[in-house]
Amino acid sequence: MQLPKLTPGRILRRYKRFLADVELANGELVTAHCPNTGSMRSCWQPGVPVELSHSSDPKRKLAWTLERVDMGSGWVGVHTGRTNPVMAEGIAEGRIPPLAGYDELRREVRFELEGHPRSRLDLQLLNGPRADALVEVKNVSLLDAELVRFPDAVTERGRKHLDLLAAAHALGWRAVMLFAVNRPEGCAFAPAAAVDPDYARRLREVAGAGVEVLAVRIEHGPQWMRAGAMLPVELG
Repeated sequence: MQLPKLTPGRILRRYKRFLADVELANGELVTAHCPNTGSMRSCWQPGVPVELSHSSDPKRKLAWTLERVDMGSGWVGVHTGRTNPVMAEGIAEGRIPPLAGYDELRREVRFELEGHPRSRLDLQLLNGPRADALVEVKNVSLLDAELVRFPDAVTERGRKHLDLLAAAHALGWRAVMLFAVNRPEGCAFAPAAAVDPDYARRLREVAGAGVEVLAVRIEHGPQWMRAGAMLPVELG
């Protein structure tokens, strides 16, 4: 996926969840929108390099958007709005082998089941080599030694998605939890039990009931992002 023009800088602080103060390479100080609802722990510290995109839309309150951060080993993607398009493109191009071969891919699919709140799942795959699939995508950026983990903050919404995937699988759907690892470090994926033990427990339960758990690295280039290699999954 091609990215918009990126401008380098150094992050000074992140605050009020969605705001980041950044010093651009020319010395200008700007406040950027930070499109990431998580804690971003292990994803930033004052003074590290970042890249921003710029919008000329007059309706926007903030013209700058924080796109990615370099913690010393390469780019960490912190714009979570980029993750789903990258994964959808990767599936369509056959870059994620377990999900390859479907003729139709739909995004942001409304899925309702009795006993569950009305929800949207990120992807629906139709007419393929296996049963039609429902795929939920989560952006993963938390680094813990040699592992990358999800979530980086307690996520009740994430647990509800797991419940919905398990219920869909029981009805005959192929149900997939796809963790998009948006940083270069880490040799395997594991749930962040220390952050949200209920999510980690529920992930193990639904995996035992037939929900597939996949982890795919996102690669970053000078002006692009793409689905890369798959990572081992350690559920414990």
